[in-house]
Amino acid sequence: MRRRLPPILAALALLAALGPGTASAASGVSPAREFAPREVVLKLAGQRTATTVSLRPGAGVRQVTAALRRDPRVAYAAPNFTATASVTKTPPLSASGIANDPGPLSSPPGPPGGWVSLQWNFLPWEATGTASLPVSPGGIDAIGAWQNLIAAKHRGAAGTTVAVLDTGIAYRNKGSRFRRSPDFVAGQFVPGYDFVDDDRLPLDHNGHGTHIAGTIAGKTNNGIGLAGLAYRAKLMPVRVLDRHGSGQADDIARGIRFAVARGADVINMSFNFGCGKSVPGINEELRRAYRKGVVTVASIGNLGSEACVSPPSTSPRTIGVGGSTEGGCLGSYSLLPGAGIDLVAPGGGTPAPGCPSVLSRSVFQVTLKGGNTRRFGMPGSYVGTSMAAAHVSGVAAMVLAAGGLAERVSPRGKVNRLTRRLRSTARDLVAPSSLQGAGLIDAGAATDPSF
Repeated sequence: MRRRLPPILAALALLAALGPGTASAASGVSPAREFAPREVVLKLAGQRTATTVSLRPGAGVRQVTAALRRDPRVAYAAPNFTATASVTKTPPLSASGIANDPGPLSSPPGPPGGWVSLQWNFLPWEATGTASLPVSPGGIDAIGAWQNLIAAKHRGAAGTTVAVLDTGIAYRNKGSRFRRSPDFVAGQFVPGYDFVDDDRLPLDHNGHGTHIAGTIAGKTNNGIGLAGLAYRAKLMPVRVLDRHGSGQADDIARGIRFAVARGADVINMSFNFGCGKSVPGINEELRRAYRKGVVTVASIGNLGSEACVSPPSTSPRTIGVGGSTEGGCLGSYSLLPGAGIDLVAPGGGTPAPGCPSVLSRSVFQVTLKGGNTRRFGMPGSYVGTSMAAAHVSGVAAMVLAAGGLAERVSPRGKVNRLTRRLRSTARDLVAPSSLQGAGLIDAGAATDPSF
């Protein structure tokens, strides 16, 4: 909700707007569109949540926020910063159609389905004693995790809910314009919300959110498309990014609050704000999520879009995820050393210089084809830390489904235990921890009850 400034601060804002030097910043937005024009996210001391206030024409956002921060009645004030999806679109590589996939495991457990030709990211990374299974140096052993969950009677992370804060999901049919992705079924979804258009239909206008959701929990054993990691988890679509993959801090904060209030176990955030930006409203909601026992996962950003590891991955208790490649290398797009990198996961693309492997396929999932909300395919152009974060969210849901983490601990203790489990079972890629965190996530090891 956007409101005029509260009366007690109207005069202060007006003085800031009319002060010297505001003419050069009259638009209230930089050429890079780093924040919304003439909007300030403001929280007064004693308020539970912040409000987005609209400034009068001529007011400079930076000048007003600086003035507001000097007032003792203000808990915080910040521009309404813009976040963007953490994906690096590459030229299409292959697989523009939709394959026929019999699913990850038969029942009783047997060889995986036809997805193995594309989903290198889900394969075991070394020989497991089963000659029929292919391996990939960049794989996270989803097969081992699926088998662990079947043994624990929680096939595919049944009983967990993952909120996907993104461009929406192609989760239902609507009129003649929108169609549900053929790799989803209606029963997979719990009610979500669209904070961009302010309605209850968080449908995807871009394709990014549908791709992310497919990696986390795409339907399996349906004879269509590809496998999802936590394939029996529920998905909560929360649209906070527009058709261009951009979203505002206030909408994202409300999206986090919505997901926590409605029972999400994991929140995936495959987007980033600009380098060095302070987004207090987001940090506040993520702290609340932590106190409620909700696991939050975020991409660290990509070189070319961000210059450093960026919010929300830098927020306390949020798992920050960098990208790795098919060859088990760090991705060339994964950011320079910095605080906030906890793990890496498959993002595909070309390896960073110095890695011996040249394997560079992207991450495949069924999503909108060419941005058309009625047509679907498996584009080979999705690369980046967006894709990497989705893997960690899917594995987090599987670890939670396997049980045991929440026994005799507080909600915060559950989040801490899960984070430690993911880090302690990660595979070292022989890179500095400032680049890989604890290493490449290992789904099989993380869901192994013996750890």
